[in-house]
Amino acid sequence: MTGGAIAVLVTGEISLPEAIRAINFEVLFFLFGMFVVGVGLEESGYLFILGQRVLKRAKNSDQLVVMLIFSFGFFSAILMNDTLAIIGTPLVLYCAQKFRISPRMLLLVLCCAITTGSVMSPIGNPQNLLIASYSGLDNPFLTFFLYLAAPTLLSLAIVYLLFRWLYRQEFGKDVPVMEEGQISDPQLARVVRVSLAILLILIAARTAAPVFPAFRVISLPLIALLSASPLLLFSRKRATLIRLVDWPTMIFFVAMFVLMGSVWQSGIFQSLLRGGIPDSVLGILALSVIISQFISNVPFVALFQPLLVYQGIPLGQTLALAAGSTLAGNLTILGAASNVIVIQNAERRGETLTFLEFLRVGVPLTLIQVGIFSLFLALI
Repeated sequence: MTGGAIAVLVTGEISLPEAIRAINFEVLFFLFGMFVVGVGLEESGYLFILGQRVLKRAKNSDQLVVMLIFSFGFFSAILMNDTLAIIGTPLVLYCAQKFRISPRMLLLVLCCAITTGSVMSPIGNPQNLLIASYSGLDNPFLTFFLYLAAPTLLSLAIVYLLFRWLYRQEFGKDVPVMEEGQISDPQLARVVRVSLAILLILIAARTAAPVFPAFRVISLPLIALLSASPLLLFSRKRATLIRLVDWPTMIFFVAMFVLMGSVWQSGIFQSLLRGGIPDSVLGILALSVIISQFISNVPFVALFQPLLVYQGIPLGQTLALAAGSTLAGNLTILGAASNVIVIQNAERRGETLTFLEFLRVGVPLTLIQVGIFSLFLALI
C-alpha cells in the first residue's frame, strides 16, 4: 500500500496537497486512541484475566465454546476485532491445553466470533469505522445497533451450531474449574479500568444523543482519544504504550487514503461501476464478500467511500456494505486482517490453521450469515 502511494505521488497522479486532503485524520486519531487502549489491556493482562473470570463458569466444552463466542463477539464490538485477535489467541490456546480441546477448533472459533461480533458496531472494525465516518449517519452507534445487533446475535448462534456439528467429537466433555491468574501489572490495570469506563460512558452518551442533543459533539475520534488519555497521562508505561501502538497499520491507512484518492481521481473505479452498483441488499452483500477476498475489506470500503459521500446510497445498502465487507473475514483467511493476526500469534506458540481448514468452516458459515443479514436488511 505504501509502495502504491509513493508511486502515485512520484508520477504526479495525485499532488501532495491533494494527497494530504485525501487523508482522513479523524480515522487516524480514532485508531491511535483505540490502539493505545488495546495495548494497555494487553500489557496489563487485565483483559486476559477478565476472560478467565467469564470462562471459569463453564462446566463443559459446550458452555465454554458458547461463552467464547458471545464474550469475544461482544468485546470485539467495543475494542475492535484486531485488538481481540491479539489478546484472544493466547487465551484460547490456554483453554485448549487446560481443557484438552482441539486448539485449531478454538482458533477458528476465535476468528469467527470476533469477525461476526464486530459487525454490529461502528467501531468494531476499521471498515465499519470508515463507513460511519463517510456515510453521514447521524448516530452511528444507535443505527448499527438497531439494524445489525439482531442478525449479529443470530449469526453468533449459528457459529456455535456449525462448530457443534463440524467438531461434534470436541463437545460434551466435562471441563475442570479454571483457576484465575494474576494481573501482570496492577498499576497499569487500574488505569486501564478507568479507560474502559470512559469508553463505555462515552459510547452510551453518544447513543443517547437523540434524547440529549448536547451529546452530538461526542465524535468517534473524541471517544477514542478521551479513552486513551488516562493511559497517556497517568501510566508510568506511557512511552511503552506509544511504542507498541500498531504503527504499521497507521501507515497502511495513511497510504491507503492517498492511493484510493488517486484511484478515484483517475476514474478507473467509476468506469468499473459504470453499469451501476447492485441495487439490492443481497447484491451489495455478495459483492462485498467476493471483492474483499482480492483487495481486502478495508481498501474495498475505501474505494466505495466517495459513493457514500457524494452520491449517497440507501441506508440498507450502506449497512449491507458494512456487514458484507466484515463477513468476508469468515470466508477465507485473507478476508480479514484479524485472521492473519490470530494465525501469526498462534504460530509463535506452535499452532496454526490451514487455508482448507478455514474454508471448511468459512464457506457454509458465510453463506448462512449472508442469508441472515440479507433478510434483516431487506426490511429497512
